[in-house]
Amino acid sequence: MTQPLVNGIAPVTHLGVIRALGEDAAQFLHGQLTHDFVLLGTQHARLAAFCTAKGRMLASFIGFKRGPHEILLLCDRSLLAATLKRLSMFVLRAKCKLSDATADFALHGLAGDAAVQALGGATQPWVKKDDGDASIIALYPAAGQPRALHVAPAGATPPAGPALDAADWLWSEVASGIATLSAPVADAFVPQMLNYESVDGVNFKKGCYPGQEVVARSQFRGTLKRRAYLVHAQQPLAAGMEVFTQEELEQATGTVVQAAAAPAGGWDAIISMQTASDGLPLLAHAPLGEGQKADAAQAVALQPLPLPYVLRDDI
Repeated sequence: MTQPLVNGIAPVTHLGVIRALGEDAAQFLHGQLTHDFVLLGTQHARLAAFCTAKGRMLASFIGFKRGPHEILLLCDRSLLAATLKRLSMFVLRAKCKLSDATADFALHGLAGDAAVQALGGATQPWVKKDDGDASIIALYPAAGQPRALHVAPAGATPPAGPALDAADWLWSEVASGIATLSAPVADAFVPQMLNYESVDGVNFKKGCYPGQEVVARSQFRGTLKRRAYLVHAQQPLAAGMEVFTQEELEQATGTVVQAAAAPAGGWDAIISMQTASDGLPLLAHAPLGEGQKADAAQAVALQPLPLPYVLRDDI
């Protein structure tokens, strides 16, 4: 389905901000997240995950330096409190203070011409540009349109430009194919199940972090059997719904990770499912209880959409 292009500026209220402050902030985060923060400069941002010892993602972040010893992590608000508490357990003697800084910043999503102008044309994903006290981070595009996040101190003048409906921004997040983890699907996926290794969310050359052995083994021993896909439906979808094939209604093949109403009608979603089900007729259904079977009459038919990026073979 062809979707209308999104263009303009929208408030972003579903993300919160964790601040890591101190001379050991970068080193501390380097040892906890899936990407390299020690070598993070001021001109780039990082997509990263925080995992359990079993490699399952507890939260996903967009992280960037705001100063020499200050790093901000943007994550879904539904996970912020629990993530902050768990990360804080590992600070120990590191010179790093973690805090909820959501109230200190205003976030806006920029799409189309608004993103191009704010970034000065440098729209390659994860490039960061500073504009006074504001930080502008290039994101993966959606529907061929450049996108960016504008992060500024609370109370600062918001970026100028045409207004974009907040619902259209949420759809662009889904259409980008880059899932943001939320509470209904926490502790369910290793990063590659959301294609994070193909969108610069995992660095396989950095040192250890919780779950690193599982993540690396999934990558290099060919044990990964689930991937992220884009789908469309005529009825509402929500994170946490289970995905079934029409032939197998007792055992789910996947999960809806993130969903949003599409501007042209219906709903689009990122799902994570078994690669063996790719190409089969799919249904989304409310989570089943033990011994239950999905009811095809109450399920939502899913239509596949192309991913907007290529999965990488060589990491």
